[in-house]
Amino acid sequence: MTSRRTILQLCGAALALGAVPFRAVAAAVADATQKALGKSDTIYITPLKKSGAESTCHAEVWFTYDGSDIYVVTSSKAWRARAVSLGLTARMWVGEFGEWKDSKEAYRKAPQITATGTLITDAAVQAQILDRFGKKYYVQWIGWGPKFRNGLKDGSRVMLRYTPASA
Repeated sequence: MTSRRTILQLCGAALALGAVPFRAVAAAVADATQKALGKSDTIYITPLKKSGAESTCHAEVWFTYDGSDIYVVTSSKAWRARAVSLGLTARMWVGEFGEWKDSKEAYRKAPQITATGTLITDAAVQAQILDRFGKKYYVQWIGWGPKFRNGLKDGSRVMLRYTPASA
Protein backbone atom coordinates (compact mmCIF):
# COMPACT_ATOMS: atom_id res chain seq x y z
CA MET A 1 0.00 0.00 0.00
CA THR A 2 1.31 3.42 -0.90
CA SER A 3 1.55 5.80 2.02
CA ARG A 4 0.50 9.41 1.99
CA ARG A 5 4.13 10.36 2.67
CA THR A 6 5.29 8.47 -0.46
CA ILE A 7 2.66 10.23 -2.58
CA LEU A 8 3.72 13.63 -1.22
CA GLN A 9 7.39 12.85 -1.88
CA LEU A 10 6.63 11.80 -5.46
CA CYS A 11 4.54 14.93 -6.02
CA GLY A 12 7.35 17.08 -4.65
CA ALA A 13 9.87 15.39 -6.92
CA ALA A 14 7.58 15.88 -9.92
CA LEU A 15 7.16 19.57 -9.10
CA ALA A 16 10.90 20.01 -8.73
CA LEU A 17 11.50 18.29 -12.05
CA GLY A 18 8.86 20.53 -13.66
CA ALA A 19 10.84 23.57 -12.55
CA VAL A 20 13.75 22.49 -14.76
CA PRO A 21 13.40 23.96 -18.26
CA PHE A 22 12.52 21.25 -20.77
CA ARG A 23 15.46 22.21 -23.00
CA ALA A 24 17.83 21.52 -20.10
CA VAL A 25 16.41 18.01 -19.85
CA ALA A 26 16.71 17.52 -23.61
CA ALA A 27 20.26 18.83 -23.52
CA ALA A 28 21.12 16.04 -21.09
CA VAL A 29 21.58 13.62 -24.01
CA ALA A 30 24.62 11.48 -23.24
CA ASP A 31 27.95 12.66 -24.64
CA ALA A 32 28.35 9.53 -26.79
CA THR A 33 24.93 10.16 -28.29
CA GLN A 34 25.72 13.86 -28.90
CA LYS A 35 28.91 12.84 -30.74
CA ALA A 36 27.08 10.21 -32.76
CA LEU A 37 24.38 12.72 -33.74
CA GLY A 38 27.13 15.07 -34.93
CA LYS A 39 28.78 12.42 -37.12
CA SER A 40 26.05 10.12 -38.39
CA ASP A 41 24.13 10.53 -41.63
CA THR A 42 21.25 8.37 -40.47
CA ILE A 43 19.13 7.48 -37.51
CA TYR A 44 17.09 4.32 -37.14
CA ILE A 45 13.62 5.05 -35.87
CA THR A 46 10.53 3.21 -34.72
CA PRO A 47 7.39 4.51 -33.03
CA LEU A 48 6.52 3.16 -29.61
CA LYS A 49 3.01 1.89 -29.07
CA LYS A 50 1.01 3.23 -26.15
CA SER A 51 2.03 0.07 -24.28
CA GLY A 52 5.68 1.07 -24.71
CA ALA A 53 6.40 -1.80 -27.09
CA GLU A 54 8.16 -1.06 -30.36
CA SER A 55 6.11 -0.93 -33.52
CA THR A 56 7.03 -3.30 -36.32
CA CYS A 57 7.66 -0.18 -38.46
CA HIS A 58 11.35 0.68 -38.59
CA ALA A 59 13.38 2.82 -40.98
CA GLU A 60 16.74 4.46 -41.42
CA VAL A 61 16.29 8.13 -42.28
CA TRP A 62 18.23 11.31 -42.93
CA PHE A 63 18.08 13.83 -40.14
CA THR A 64 19.56 17.03 -38.89
CA TYR A 65 20.34 17.87 -35.27
CA ASP A 66 20.49 21.38 -33.82
CA GLY A 67 22.01 20.50 -30.45
CA SER A 68 18.68 19.80 -28.78
CA ASP A 69 16.18 18.54 -31.36
CA ILE A 70 16.28 16.08 -34.25
CA TYR A 71 14.50 16.98 -37.51
CA VAL A 72 13.23 14.58 -40.16
CA VAL A 73 11.38 15.23 -43.43
CA THR A 74 9.14 12.39 -44.55
CA SER A 75 6.13 11.56 -46.67
CA SER A 76 2.93 12.90 -45.16
CA LYS A 77 1.54 9.35 -45.52
CA ALA A 78 4.49 7.66 -43.76
CA TRP A 79 3.96 5.87 -40.48
CA ARG A 80 6.37 8.37 -38.86
CA ALA A 81 3.97 11.22 -39.62
CA ARG A 82 0.99 9.17 -38.46
CA ALA A 83 2.73 8.17 -35.20
CA VAL A 84 3.46 11.84 -34.42
CA SER A 85 -0.15 12.80 -35.15
CA LEU A 86 -1.25 10.09 -32.68
CA GLY A 87 1.09 11.45 -30.01
CA LEU A 88 3.29 8.36 -29.93
CA THR A 89 6.91 8.65 -28.85
CA ALA A 90 9.73 7.21 -30.91
CA ARG A 91 12.85 5.20 -30.22
CA MET A 92 15.92 6.12 -32.25
CA TRP A 93 19.39 4.69 -32.67
CA VAL A 94 22.20 6.81 -34.09
CA GLY A 95 24.74 5.31 -36.49
CA GLU A 96 25.44 3.78 -39.88
CA PHE A 97 24.36 0.17 -40.37
CA GLY A 98 22.85 0.13 -43.87
CA GLU A 99 19.22 -0.68 -44.50
CA TRP A 100 17.58 -1.69 -41.22
CA LYS A 101 16.22 -4.95 -42.65
CA ASP A 102 19.73 -6.05 -43.66
CA SER A 103 21.50 -4.77 -40.54
CA LYS A 104 20.77 -7.87 -38.44
CA GLU A 105 19.68 -5.38 -35.78
CA ALA A 106 23.25 -4.06 -35.37
CA TYR A 107 21.74 -0.59 -34.87
CA ARG A 108 20.42 -1.76 -31.48
CA LYS A 109 23.95 -1.47 -30.08
CA ALA A 110 24.18 2.18 -31.17
CA PRO A 111 23.43 5.17 -28.91
CA GLN A 112 19.69 5.24 -28.26
CA ILE A 113 17.21 8.06 -27.73
CA THR A 114 13.53 8.15 -26.86
CA ALA A 115 11.87 11.27 -28.25
CA THR A 116 8.56 13.04 -28.62
CA GLY A 117 7.67 14.24 -32.09
CA THR A 118 5.85 17.35 -33.25
CA LEU A 119 4.83 18.56 -36.68
CA ILE A 120 6.63 21.70 -37.90
CA THR A 121 4.45 23.85 -40.17
CA ASP A 122 6.17 27.25 -39.82
CA ALA A 123 7.66 28.00 -43.26
CA ALA A 124 10.53 30.06 -41.79
CA VAL A 125 11.56 27.23 -39.46
CA GLN A 126 11.23 24.73 -42.30
CA ALA A 127 13.50 26.88 -44.48
CA GLN A 128 16.18 27.02 -41.74
CA ILE A 129 16.06 23.27 -41.21
CA LEU A 130 16.14 22.56 -44.95
CA ASP A 131 19.28 24.72 -45.16
CA ARG A 132 20.82 22.47 -42.48
CA PHE A 133 19.89 19.41 -44.54
CA GLY A 134 21.48 21.01 -47.59
CA LYS A 135 24.77 21.57 -45.75
CA LYS A 136 24.80 18.10 -44.24
CA TYR A 137 23.85 16.18 -47.40
CA TYR A 138 25.29 18.60 -49.95
CA VAL A 139 25.94 16.05 -52.72
CA GLN A 140 22.56 14.31 -52.42
CA TRP A 141 20.80 17.62 -51.88
CA ILE A 142 21.08 18.53 -55.55
CA GLY A 143 18.38 15.96 -56.28
CA TRP A 144 16.61 15.70 -52.94
CA GLY A 145 16.52 19.36 -51.93
CA PRO A 146 13.83 20.34 -54.46
CA LYS A 147 11.83 17.20 -53.59
CA PHE A 148 11.86 18.12 -49.90
CA ARG A 149 11.05 21.81 -50.51
CA ASN A 150 8.30 21.15 -53.05
CA GLY A 151 6.87 18.33 -50.95
CA LEU A 152 6.60 20.59 -47.91
CA LYS A 153 4.86 23.22 -50.05
CA ASP A 154 2.35 20.85 -51.65
CA GLY A 155 1.72 18.79 -48.49
CA SER A 156 3.14 15.51 -49.78
CA ARG A 157 5.93 15.78 -47.18
CA VAL A 158 6.00 16.91 -43.56
CA MET A 159 8.74 18.06 -41.24
CA LEU A 160 8.93 16.41 -37.85
CA ARG A 161 10.85 17.66 -34.83
CA TYR A 162 11.83 15.04 -32.25
CA THR A 163 12.74 16.29 -28.80
CA PRO A 164 14.78 13.75 -26.81
CA ALA A 165 13.12 12.71 -23.58
CA SER A 166 16.02 10.62 -22.30
CA ALA A 167 19.47 9.46 -23.22
